[in-house]
Amino acid sequence: MPQPAEQFEKWVRRTHAAPDSEVRLVCLPHAGGSASFYFPVSKALAPAVEVLAIQYPGRQDRRHEPNIPSIPDLADQIFAAVRHLDDLPMALFGHSMGAVLAYELALRIQDAGLPSPVRFFASGRRAPSRYRDDVVHLGSDAQMVAELRKLSGTDAAMLADPELLEMIMPAIRSDYRAVETYQYEPGRKLDCPVTVLTGDSDPRVSIDEAASWEAHTTGPTELHVFPGGHFFLAGQSEAVTGLVAERLVRRSVARDLAPQPPATV
Repeated sequence: MPQPAEQFEKWVRRTHAAPDSEVRLVCLPHAGGSASFYFPVSKALAPAVEVLAIQYPGRQDRRHEPNIPSIPDLADQIFAAVRHLDDLPMALFGHSMGAVLAYELALRIQDAGLPSPVRFFASGRRAPSRYRDDVVHLGSDAQMVAELRKLSGTDAAMLADPELLEMIMPAIRSDYRAVETYQYEPGRKLDCPVTVLTGDSDPRVSIDEAASWEAHTTGPTELHVFPGGHFFLAGQSEAVTGLVAERLVRRSVARDLAPQPPATV
């Protein structure tokens, strides 16, 4: 059984030091994504917020490790890696598949009797109760590439390179399998505030589906709609980090970090 420090080092990446931070933000990437996706978020929020990004197996420096095609199994491993981080209040941010994982991680934190996250940011993902019969993971490589192009979250040059595709496709397919076969447990709710972020032209998340996160917490919920598609974060990074800062740190500090976010829906 890995020791806590070993589990932390395997799963967690810290790219900017924030020794005097008030709060810790644990970020979980999308399907096929990696910890480096959150480098701009970490840079923008440091040093007021310590950003820790989760690195899934099967990619980048963990590319030789087997993929984990199960949301519950992934959530269990991530929980083991972060459960001992009790020196600062913790918030969670997940985009797309990462939002589902962050939700399951928050439930595990609650079940263990640990302090609940001070806030959960659900980005680019419909509420767990809003089911779609997605089967992208069962398609051919060409069909998966078409899906990735549609969502505009993967470098076009990478998708056009057969050798690179051969390297990244197993992790992408595994992640899609994990999120598309995920089944949430009805009746279980978070007890923390939830901030929902979505793009106004996301083909995978309607505004109504995003708003349904309200049914998954006993805490307050707010919905923010940004211009853009599934990866609206790329074009709205300042507004998103501004919103995160407003919710996590003193307002005087938040004003210095980033501009005001869009209006709440």
